[in-house]
Amino acid sequence: MNTRRVLLLSGTAFASVASAPAWAKRRHAPPATASAGEEGGPNSSTPAISSPAQTPIGPVDTVASHAIIIDFNTGAVLLTKDADTPSPPSSLTKLMTIYITFKQLKEGKLRLGQTFTVSEHAWHMGGSRMFVQVGTNVPIEDLIRGIFVDSGNDAAVTLAEGIAGSEDNFANMMNAEAKKLGMTNSHFVNASGWPADGHYMSVRDIATLSEHIIRDFPEYYHYAGEQSFTYNKITQQNRNPLVTAGLGDGLKTGHTEEGGYSEAGTTERDGRRVIVVLNGLPTWNSRVTESKRLMDWAFNSFEDVQLFAAGQQVTQAPVWLGQAPSVGLAVAKGDLVTMPMGWRNSVKIAVDYPSPVPAPVAAGQVIGQISLSGTGIPPGQAATGAKLVAMNAVPRLGLPGRALARLRHFITGA
Repeated sequence: MNTRRVLLLSGTAFASVASAPAWAKRRHAPPATASAGEEGGPNSSTPAISSPAQTPIGPVDTVASHAIIIDFNTGAVLLTKDADTPSPPSSLTKLMTIYITFKQLKEGKLRLGQTFTVSEHAWHMGGSRMFVQVGTNVPIEDLIRGIFVDSGNDAAVTLAEGIAGSEDNFANMMNAEAKKLGMTNSHFVNASGWPADGHYMSVRDIATLSEHIIRDFPEYYHYAGEQSFTYNKITQQNRNPLVTAGLGDGLKTGHTEEGGYSEAGTTERDGRRVIVVLNGLPTWNSRVTESKRLMDWAFNSFEDVQLFAAGQQVTQAPVWLGQAPSVGLAVAKGDLVTMPMGWRNSVKIAVDYPSPVPAPVAAGQVIGQISLSGTGIPPGQAATGAKLVAMNAVPRLGLPGRALARLRHFITGA
């Protein structure tokens, strides 16, 4: 038995076939380039220095020290720059505080209207604050808003102490959740991101955490996109520049002297969601310009396509010693694949399967897989190796039929 690779033509040729799926008939404008954005921030006369990030379609400069962009729908990694190196996450830490809070809400262990008492420790927190008052009881829903909109260190500590009894206990919970989520380059010491030895995250881990917040808790994610929040007669605007500009629908920003400026931003356009995580930006203004520029670049340079619908026949595979000479192979799931714009000119689509397929064959049995080759295909996508399954059962021939088939093969080689 040999492995057979059947080329289903290049994207360009496939597009000319009348029966080709809908994606093959669409055309797009050439991708936009990631032009340099304004660098440096308010009161800064020193320009920031850009260096290349790696992408499937060639280097793209960014002033961020660490960066990653992923396609939420497919898991495709569109851009990386020092993405696995741990660095101070600043207030992006609070995304794990939010994740644990959302998880306990979903499990029924907490209620949005439930209150936590503000401790002296939480009240004394410096940096960005929600301005909770010591000894007061604050609803969990307000504390969530205090984190997403105000980036309140006091709100984060109040949640941590209310959930776990102490911030140290909560940090242990954070590390346990990070391990479950596969965040291999993160370690937490506190709930707010206040600078501390041994407190770090990689931007890839931050992207993973952001993806889980969006995917696992759609009923609570809307808090991340609220424009403003008033508490204790103090109104604050969301600190996320993508949210305030109407270019994103949520997640978080951060800043410390050690870590620089950071952004975990996301938005959805025409059903496609992209997550951008940047850390080590030199100025407030560079965070604004880089997050917008790279978000636009990701949407303009790649697209999500469905190569085949679920159950659609892709090819026919010969069957050895079966009651039928062949069996149709179809994709089990009609997953999306992220491709570079103009991919039809460079990407080849093929199927790999053992040939001939030995009978008996069960309906739904995995026989082979889709194979994509060419330039610019982003890594990290399960759908680029989508499984092919038998569309119907093919029973094995009886003893006389098998004997006749073997004799025919011996004589003719067929």
